[in-house]
Amino acid sequence: MPASIILSRLSLSTPDGRSLLSNIDLTFGAERAGLVGRNGVGKTTLLAAITGEHVPRSGRVIVNGTVGLLRQDAQLRPDATVVDLFGARDALNVLRRAVRGEASADEIAEVDWTLETRLASALARVGFDIAPDTALDRLSGGQVTRVRLAALLFAEPDFLLLDEPTNNLDRDGRRAVINLLASWRGGAIVVSHDRSLLETMDAIVELTSLGATRYGGHWSSYRAQKAVELAAVRHDLAHAEKHLFEIDGKAQEAAERKARKDSGGRKKGARGDMPRILAGARKDRSEDSGGKTAQITERRRAEAVDAVDTARRRIEILQPLSVKLPSTQLPAGREVVRLDRVSAIYQPERPVLRDLSLTIVGPERVAIVGSNGSGKTTLLKLVAGELRPVAGTVRVRPDFALFDQKVSLLDPAISILHNFERLNPRAGANECHAALARFMFRADAALQIVASLSGGELFRAGLACVLGGSTPPSLLILDEPTNHLDLESIAAVEAGLSAYDGALLVVSHDETFLQTIGITRRLDLSDAVLRANGGIT
Repeated sequence: MPASIILSRLSLSTPDGRSLLSNIDLTFGAERAGLVGRNGVGKTTLLAAITGEHVPRSGRVIVNGTVGLLRQDAQLRPDATVVDLFGARDALNVLRRAVRGEASADEIAEVDWTLETRLASALARVGFDIAPDTALDRLSGGQVTRVRLAALLFAEPDFLLLDEPTNNLDRDGRRAVINLLASWRGGAIVVSHDRSLLETMDAIVELTSLGATRYGGHWSSYRAQKAVELAAVRHDLAHAEKHLFEIDGKAQEAAERKARKDSGGRKKGARGDMPRILAGARKDRSEDSGGKTAQITERRRAEAVDAVDTARRRIEILQPLSVKLPSTQLPAGREVVRLDRVSAIYQPERPVLRDLSLTIVGPERVAIVGSNGSGKTTLLKLVAGELRPVAGTVRVRPDFALFDQKVSLLDPAISILHNFERLNPRAGANECHAALARFMFRADAALQIVASLSGGELFRAGLACVLGGSTPPSLLILDEPTNHLDLESIAAVEAGLSAYDGALLVVSHDETFLQTIGITRRLDLSDAVLRANGGIT
């Protein structure tokens, strides 16, 4: 029987009983399927249900074949080495004793003579060449992710279940994952917000609170199909609004006719032209008929209002965020950042940056790229004044805002609205609410406490509070802004940054994001020659 994963009327809940997904029917075969949806919708829980680690509220999970799961938050032992992730420490020790002539006869009978070759082959498939005895605490988070992925390949499962496999990976790591999946011939279910990776998928499965929808093709095909859906919903909204207008118009006409008829009847009765019994009977019939007509009209109107509301909600889900922001008034020739032969170190024998120069003038959009550990975050800290250089000078315009991955510029203990007021003390009440509404924090949504926000909401709130004021800063500094955001939140961040007319200094491995926000220049810290000879200006 071909390997497959079948989800039949599957319903999932959180440990505290909150409903996530209901009545999901999906089938996965030897294909690469991207799993997308808002953070918290249940993507990771769905993977756990497939592996048997999460018990569904109802429904069935049928797995024909073996699965390997790459988790986001795997816990590692402090003394773990590369080979431990493969579960092959003992087998490797036996092999080495056999090579040295120290193994027993029983061990010789069981020794796996191909083990080291297979370990190296699995690591090479994710673009990594490293000794199996290497301690994991010597590796970056991205490097550990690649080793864990290699360990999955080593086990040769029928299905790969990958939960955000490119998070924290540099460009080479992302490329290795994309190349791996391109050559993978088994099944793969990939939870990701990496649009470059999603472009390589055979299908996109979108999870929402309403259920699951499969779209054939890669990411661009999915977006095209969503655009068709948006056009259809806009048509539905126009039709529903027209129908509601017609119902209200007919109701008004009927009310006016009834008022004229009732007025005429009262006048006849007053003149004595109609017997009292007949007048009373007609009045009763008129009231009865009028009451039934009013009930029918009210029911039809309620249905029309519901159709309008449903279409508007669907449009808000499907329609990308678009915002307009006040101008920074930053002149094209104004110097924003200047680093002159700057060096930074954490340990004397290991300089992170050496003799680096960089100048940003006017509303330039500069991306800092490079491999993990090349000094990208260190450079941002130098510009933001959080780290002092050991040599060289740093000059930066004072009106800048730093967005780290935790959006630390917001006070987590107070509301979004109060944060906006704190960062924009001259803004009036109407300006505050209007600015937050542009970033989809309308009415009570603006009163949410920052500590309660999801990652996507947190970053959107930060943009709203910093960019929504009357005088946005002339420089934004962003450190991996799309990490851990869902696709809808990334679209909101891109919309805000695209509307911003100041200078940007961005660290990101997300190439699609960099292209969307219009990066004009790149500084690659992986280039050793560049770093040693002063960078670019």
